[in-house]
Amino acid sequence: MPSKTVTVGSAVGLHARPAALIAEEAGKLGSSVTLATTGGDPVDAASALMIMTLGAKQGDSVEVSGEDQQAVDTIATLVEKDLDA
Repeated sequence: MPSKTVTVGSAVGLHARPAALIAEEAGKLGSSVTLATTGGDPVDAASALMIMTLGAKQGDSVEVSGEDQQAVDTIATLVEKDLDA
Protein backbone atom coordinates (compact mmCIF):
# COMPACT_ATOMS: atom_id res chain seq x y z
CA MET A 1 0.00 0.00 0.00
CA PRO A 2 1.51 3.34 -1.04
CA SER A 3 2.10 5.87 1.70
CA LYS A 4 3.79 9.21 2.15
CA THR A 5 4.67 11.16 5.30
CA VAL A 6 4.12 14.91 5.01
CA THR A 7 4.09 17.97 7.26
CA VAL A 8 0.84 19.84 7.94
CA GLY A 9 1.06 23.23 6.23
CA SER A 10 -2.15 24.96 7.34
CA ALA A 11 -1.60 27.58 10.02
CA VAL A 12 -4.56 26.28 12.03
CA GLY A 13 -3.69 22.63 11.46
CA LEU A 14 -6.19 20.14 10.09
CA HIS A 15 -9.29 21.85 11.45
CA ALA A 16 -12.62 22.82 9.85
CA ARG A 17 -11.69 24.49 6.54
CA PRO A 18 -8.60 22.42 5.67
CA ALA A 19 -10.34 19.20 6.74
CA ALA A 20 -13.38 20.01 4.60
CA LEU A 21 -11.25 20.74 1.53
CA ILE A 22 -9.21 17.55 1.96
CA ALA A 23 -12.33 15.43 2.55
CA GLU A 24 -14.06 16.90 -0.50
CA GLU A 25 -11.11 16.05 -2.73
CA ALA A 26 -10.68 12.58 -1.20
CA GLY A 27 -14.35 11.86 -1.90
CA LYS A 28 -13.80 12.56 -5.60
CA LEU A 29 -10.84 10.21 -6.00
CA GLY A 30 -12.66 6.88 -6.18
CA SER A 31 -9.94 5.31 -4.05
CA SER A 32 -9.69 4.94 -0.30
CA VAL A 33 -7.14 7.22 1.41
CA THR A 34 -6.36 7.43 5.12
CA LEU A 35 -4.51 9.93 7.31
CA ALA A 36 -2.69 9.15 10.56
CA THR A 37 -0.54 11.06 13.00
CA THR A 38 2.53 9.41 14.49
CA GLY A 39 1.39 6.54 16.69
CA GLY A 40 -2.27 7.21 15.92
CA ASP A 41 -4.94 5.19 14.20
CA PRO A 42 -5.65 5.97 10.54
CA VAL A 43 -8.85 7.85 9.68
CA ASP A 44 -10.80 8.14 6.44
CA ALA A 45 -9.55 11.15 4.46
CA ALA A 46 -13.02 11.53 2.92
CA SER A 47 -14.49 12.49 6.33
CA ALA A 48 -13.83 16.04 7.54
CA LEU A 49 -14.99 15.09 11.03
CA MET A 50 -12.55 12.17 11.23
CA ILE A 51 -9.70 14.36 9.95
CA MET A 52 -10.41 16.89 12.70
CA THR A 53 -10.21 14.13 15.35
CA LEU A 54 -6.51 13.74 14.50
CA GLY A 55 -5.79 17.04 16.23
CA ALA A 56 -2.93 17.63 13.78
CA LYS A 57 -1.33 21.06 14.11
CA GLN A 58 0.88 23.01 11.72
CA GLY A 59 4.26 21.28 11.53
CA ASP A 60 2.96 17.87 12.68
CA SER A 61 3.79 14.81 10.58
CA VAL A 62 0.90 12.97 8.97
CA GLU A 63 1.10 9.68 7.09
CA VAL A 64 -1.10 9.55 4.01
CA SER A 65 -1.87 6.01 2.83
CA GLY A 66 -4.07 4.43 0.21
CA GLU A 67 -4.46 1.87 -2.52
CA ASP A 68 -3.50 4.24 -5.34
CA GLN A 69 -0.25 6.25 -5.47
CA GLN A 70 -1.84 9.14 -7.38
CA ALA A 71 -4.61 9.45 -4.78
CA VAL A 72 -2.02 9.42 -1.97
CA ASP A 73 0.01 12.11 -3.73
CA THR A 74 -3.09 14.27 -4.31
CA ILE A 75 -4.12 14.22 -0.65
CA ALA A 76 -0.52 14.57 0.58
CA THR A 77 -0.16 17.74 -1.50
CA LEU A 78 -3.28 19.21 0.13
CA VAL A 79 -2.08 18.34 3.65
CA GLU A 80 1.19 20.16 2.96
CA LYS A 81 -0.51 23.36 1.70
CA ASP A 82 -1.73 26.24 3.83
CA LEU A 83 -5.40 25.80 2.99
CA ASP A 84 -6.37 28.83 5.05
CA ALA A 85 -4.43 31.25 2.88
